[in-house]
Amino acid sequence: MTSADQTPVRVGVFGLLGSGNLGNDGSLEAVLGYLRAEHPEAVVDALCGGPEVVATRYRIPATRLHWYRGEYRTASRAGAIAAKGLGKLVDAVRTAAWVRRHDVVIVPGMGVLEATLPLRPWGFPYALFLLCASGRLFGTRVALVSVGADAIGRRPTRALVRWSARLATYRSYRDALSRDAMRAMGVDTERDKVYPDLAFALPTPPTSAPSGPPGPVCVGVMAFHGGNDDRARAEEIHRRYLDGTTRFVRVLVEDGRPVRLLTGDEVDRPVVAAILDAVDSPLVTAAEAASLADLMKQMAAADTVVATRYHNLICALKVGTPTLALSYAAKSDALMAQMGLAAYCHPAREVDAGRLLEQFRALEQRSAELRRILTERNLVAARRLQHQFTSLTAALFPAIDHAHAHALREVP
Repeated sequence: MTSADQTPVRVGVFGLLGSGNLGNDGSLEAVLGYLRAEHPEAVVDALCGGPEVVATRYRIPATRLHWYRGEYRTASRAGAIAAKGLGKLVDAVRTAAWVRRHDVVIVPGMGVLEATLPLRPWGFPYALFLLCASGRLFGTRVALVSVGADAIGRRPTRALVRWSARLATYRSYRDALSRDAMRAMGVDTERDKVYPDLAFALPTPPTSAPSGPPGPVCVGVMAFHGGNDDRARAEEIHRRYLDGTTRFVRVLVEDGRPVRLLTGDEVDRPVVAAILDAVDSPLVTAAEAASLADLMKQMAAADTVVATRYHNLICALKVGTPTLALSYAAKSDALMAQMGLAAYCHPAREVDAGRLLEQFRALEQRSAELRRILTERNLVAARRLQHQFTSLTAALFPAIDHAHAHALREVP
């Protein structure tokens, strides 16, 4: 509740949310948890990729991010190209009007300052720039919270990302690698902090150490085609990734291990189908996951996890299951090092089933030790994220709001 003379703070959340990527939605869920706990009086809505999903699942009003619904489809016909161009102009007006209605806008996590996967400058980078420029124009505080960043080679994308970061009111990064990348791109990061990924603030399902004979292995797959600079050989990279992963799954099955295939985005489903078709065995099954909570439940029940998507790795590490990363970007290596598993990374571009199997067996031999290490690292991550939420309140909300939030915490 707010006092009669106090207007509730208006908070917007922004990003490719509700679009099928479970990691993005997990970051949103973590920020909504923070807002509901610390600022229950705040009025929250979203400007996002999947407004219907966000409104239904998270019970907040949501507006579509792009006016043109075919924004992320390749435009080849003249009509589609014209519609995309018109959409850029319309989005500039729509974004400015939406930002102006808010006191605070939060971009919750996600790799919004990176181009480790194929990305066009006039897609999301342009949308983020519109957001941050509108915030500066209208005095709306824009926060990039625990976001990912990486060095960007292409000039248009790099310029949009750099200016978005410069125009934001608050910036924090999910690893030191991201902060270093923004500094290298010309952003003053002197006051920027590094905190764990927001997904580490989500509730953890009950877990238990395995007992008895070797149990199930979760394999998280990805529709991996390389990065933004790999477009010319994207199909070759994908075939090598799929072939190596399939060979690895086949060996596990030959050893009698149950394998559970997991995804992290709707676009990963064809990879699951291809592996199921190639490894025709009742020991290989696929799990339907609608959230990071669903993924964590699956991974908590496994002896070991081998995963590609960044937030698949986070889910496995968060529940304390020994994990091997099929790493497609430096952020995965940084995460594994942060959690004490730096030795268990394997390049997604060059999946060697034999070498991967050797790493997998070495990982399982240290299972009990690694579970203890992960328990300790998770406690540290949770404490650091709580510190970030305290800092976020001080940076974004008027003094009256965080005094009010403190009073609420004092109520028994």
